[in-house]
Amino acid sequence: MNSQQQIPRNALVWMIISLFTLAAPHVSRLPLWVLAVYGVAALWRSMVYRGLWSFPGRLAKLALILCACAGIYASYGSMQGLEPTVALLLTAFALKLIELARRKDAYVLLFLGYFICISEFLFSQELLIVLYSVLNITLITTALVALHQPAQHRFNGGSLRLAAVMLTQAFPLMLVLFFLFPRIGPLWSVPIKRHTAKTGVSDAMQPGDISHLSQSDEVAFRVKFQGEIPPRSKLYWRGLVFSRLTDGAWRRLKNHEMASNERWPTPITIDDEPLRYSVIINPTQQHWLYSLRYAESEQAGIKATTDYLLYSSVALEEQYRYRAHSWPDAALEPKLSDWRRRTELQLPKASNPRTRQLARDMRAASASDGAFVAAVLAMFTRQPFVYTLQPPRLGSDPMDRFLFQTRRGFCEHYAYAFAVMMRAADVPARVVAGYQGGEINPVNRTVIVHQFDAHAWVEVWLSGRGWVRVDPTAAVSPQRIELGLEQAVATEGSFLADSPLSPLRYRSISWLNSVRLRYDALTYQWQNWVMGFNSDQQYRVLQELLGQLDTSKFILILLGSGTLVLLPVAGSLLARNRIRTLSPLDQAYLTFCDRLSRLGVMRSPGEGPAAFAERAAQALPQWAPLLQRLTEIYCDLTYADADLSVTRRAQLKQEFKLGLRRLKRARQAH
Repeated sequence: MNSQQQIPRNALVWMIISLFTLAAPHVSRLPLWVLAVYGVAALWRSMVYRGLWSFPGRLAKLALILCACAGIYASYGSMQGLEPTVALLLTAFALKLIELARRKDAYVLLFLGYFICISEFLFSQELLIVLYSVLNITLITTALVALHQPAQHRFNGGSLRLAAVMLTQAFPLMLVLFFLFPRIGPLWSVPIKRHTAKTGVSDAMQPGDISHLSQSDEVAFRVKFQGEIPPRSKLYWRGLVFSRLTDGAWRRLKNHEMASNERWPTPITIDDEPLRYSVIINPTQQHWLYSLRYAESEQAGIKATTDYLLYSSVALEEQYRYRAHSWPDAALEPKLSDWRRRTELQLPKASNPRTRQLARDMRAASASDGAFVAAVLAMFTRQPFVYTLQPPRLGSDPMDRFLFQTRRGFCEHYAYAFAVMMRAADVPARVVAGYQGGEINPVNRTVIVHQFDAHAWVEVWLSGRGWVRVDPTAAVSPQRIELGLEQAVATEGSFLADSPLSPLRYRSISWLNSVRLRYDALTYQWQNWVMGFNSDQQYRVLQELLGQLDTSKFILILLGSGTLVLLPVAGSLLARNRIRTLSPLDQAYLTFCDRLSRLGVMRSPGEGPAAFAERAAQALPQWAPLLQRLTEIYCDLTYADADLSVTRRAQLKQEFKLGLRRLKRARQAH
């Protein structure tokens, strides 16, 4: 194999390092056998380099490919989808390393590495992921630089420094392209089938769903208010309204299930000023948005549903920023249609008979629907009901078992029971799912709503008042509404029990909590100004800075800005080339070439030392051994200098000088 096609040891080590750093952020979604393949690939290629093993043959490579594809299919049940595709890419990267023999193979591997690096953004665009991706790009670029340094056989940091300089020089151009280049939707905004669902409120609810969701510390969304932030007890973020109870689960009404005249919200009378706020919501792969009671949004792509919810016309496949304004005290649907009344009173036949009878008895003893609501809340307060993240299973007739036996439940248990009792007593009721509360970040005054803030409550329809929010959880555990989930379940120690390393469990440590909140404030700015920098915002910024824009002016600004940021880089490179001086060894080699030219053998531009020596030996066969030896010495001193001892280098330099003298005498004799 030509020495120029060989892969230097320094480059090989950087490739193996990038092999593992590229796989690291995907570990949680990869089968364990893929990680084992990575270890085997690194070991195999290392042993090949040491000459102990050989490269795999065609049959071995075919067997590895088939086993990898079969393993991915067995692990995911399909070869289609986001997770299997990324797993296939990562496995291909590891297997390609095993057969890495020539420089062209290394190019394929490194370019695949760049693609794998950006694949992490299909799953997350958090700030830490971006910083880690910068590290990965630096490592891959380092391997690419080392690939073009054949003299660097020992592992060293010189390639890393050069790669860092190159990326630093490219940074200004990246900024110009970010602000000026037309915004195109990124790859991770394209809807792609996933095998793992996003954490969040689903479109159906049964006992245990939200208590399971409340074990997650992930951020659901962040909110920035214009003006004062309402009290925590008023922060009910409506997301879904469940009006149908079927098969033991509450479900939302779909559009085709509604009467034609019920598919649009009834106009609401508004007198006071609204609460104005903006929300940055993390991807949910769903359409519904979260807002306070009776919200409107003038943003394109957002509409209001018949249940007074906000709905996105496209599924949320990436972080999404929207603006809304709400009137929490507005009366919703003060007049109830016959169809809506029938719908909000339906219950499955012959289910939960004891609960139904209890509701009818309590309603008969109450003077009005409002008094009946108060009586049920009082029952939850007086009797020994327990708010817990660890409720028992309920089985058939779940509300009978819950109200008369276990009396232990989470918010969905109390909302479920309350809505059933209301409907059993002919009071229209429905369950609302969303989030309640949120953590106020004092650094930037945003409200951070986590998944463990997921909550369910009830809306009942009362004559003259319309839909009224009733939260039976507040009757059982007021701490949940006023202080949050952590304080509500403090005695049982179940808060984030499955996440012992979550920083939210250590909010009592002031310095750690301060770091967490500052990072969250930085994350909000990242989401707001970088991830949320869409074409509309780009146009507004450029219009404010540059005035009215047209196509020719925009192209001129783009090219001019790119030229301005590249000029200093070009100047520094040209200056470096101007002040570069040849080493004594290179000067001696040029002398060698000059003396051969006087003997009639001219070196061609760009011709390598080995090729030139071979051609000169053919032209001057009587001097062939000397020419070959001088070229070998030059290559050893130039490309293998780090592997030579001081004594050996001195000996080779002396031998080269003597050889040049012999060549000089030969030229004179000639």
